[in-house]
Amino acid sequence: MYPADTPVKTAPLFPAVLFLLQAIQAEGPPPNVLLILADDLGYGDVQCLNPERGRIPTPHLDRLAAGGRIFTDAHSGSSVCTPTRYGLLTGRYAWRTRLQSGVLDGGNDEPLIAEDRLTLGSFFQSHGYHTACLGKWHLGFQSEAAPGGKKAGKGFGKAGLPPGATISGGPETRGFDRFEGCSNARTMGSWIEGDRVAASVEPIDVLPRLSDRAVAHLEARAKAGGPFFLYLPLTSPHTPILPTVEWQGKSGLGDYGDFVMMTDAVVGEVLDALERNGLSENTLVIFSSDNGCSPQAGTKELEAQGHYASERYRGYKSDIWDGGHRVPFIAHWPGRIPADSRSDRLFCLTDVFATCAALLGETLPDDAAEDSFSFMPSLFGEADAAQRPPVVHHSIQGRFAIRDENWKLSFCAGSGGWSKPGDKEAEKAGLPRWQLHDLAADPGETRNLLEENPEVAERLAELLRGQIDRGRSTPGPEAKNDVKVRSPFASNETR
Repeated sequence: MYPADTPVKTAPLFPAVLFLLQAIQAEGPPPNVLLILADDLGYGDVQCLNPERGRIPTPHLDRLAAGGRIFTDAHSGSSVCTPTRYGLLTGRYAWRTRLQSGVLDGGNDEPLIAEDRLTLGSFFQSHGYHTACLGKWHLGFQSEAAPGGKKAGKGFGKAGLPPGATISGGPETRGFDRFEGCSNARTMGSWIEGDRVAASVEPIDVLPRLSDRAVAHLEARAKAGGPFFLYLPLTSPHTPILPTVEWQGKSGLGDYGDFVMMTDAVVGEVLDALERNGLSENTLVIFSSDNGCSPQAGTKELEAQGHYASERYRGYKSDIWDGGHRVPFIAHWPGRIPADSRSDRLFCLTDVFATCAALLGETLPDDAAEDSFSFMPSLFGEADAAQRPPVVHHSIQGRFAIRDENWKLSFCAGSGGWSKPGDKEAEKAGLPRWQLHDLAADPGETRNLLEENPEVAERLAELLRGQIDRGRSTPGPEAKNDVKVRSPFASNETR
């Protein structure tokens, strides 16, 4: 499907990058990795990414970006939560699993990550790292309503699980030495530590608790020594939108703006903890979001006040349009990553896995990270030899799109999500069942170029067929999808 010299998971390194990597490895301890994932934070919610159409101050994220590198064409693996988290931790698209649309319920779900699948956590564990997940998991676990009690039904409701309830198949069975946090937004009141619900907490207290736990964890790791991987999936600014009293009214844009500022402050507290404990110089910090801003944030009202959470891009969380999955992505490592720099390289959050492997000089096995490509040259400021092979996008309704350089082909007539027009509405209005956009000329995806460029559409469709059929997008032996992937072509062949 791709030329034989297509970069694989550990892409060929340019001399400058190879020299830097060798220097890093020769200097002593391997680098720590801190991966912070916001929840429903739009690309345009970060001030430095949206100076003209953004109205929410984010001084700490701006500080992180000023000292590091912004990636302006980064995409989550899906326009909703669970599948993106699966892709981030496994380097594999979630649509290869049973989750063909939507998200996990968040209650008593079979774990989405298979027990024998390599994760970022287990990869770092195998290289002597202490690994921790503090925050929102939302990748499924089994649960009991009370010690020795009957298993909870699927979706245990807003009340969550009571203290003393146990879970199985959680983060500590998927590569993490330590887990504290919650399943998802609907059940965040059940605070889990390890494999047991430790307490019932008020939702408004969850984000401050996460901040405190993260700071304490960094202090402990500084004392313990040895490399660490901290995955910090925040619960904000996802609904329920609950800024604490000290943040209420700070943004002048309502609760959502206040909650974004509070989220930014949590990032600041974590960065300060790194510096205070002498960890900054040897820690790669990555910040991103699981998908675009949710319409439940009141996006229409925000736009009326001059704040565009998707910046210039069309759509929001759930959609196949770029506003659904183009996400902020900032990488920071003092003295390693060029400060105040930008990259327009196309990539997906699935690529974090292969990049971490390359950072440690390791090659991943063929049965892991099947959709992960290293972007390490770009990370250190070198130009990549070739553009990343096509990225596959996925919406809440299971609609596909494929992006190759500036061309994007969406296999639906409408948004593929919650925005108007929806797919049925768009088809009823006589819109073509496929959408082809040139994002270089039309980043807002306003003009469908399908009729003018049918050969481009056919080429992109064939690329997607190959990625689905081969069970992977990286070179290597064919792999098997967990289930039969729902075809994006069946109802669209006539377009």
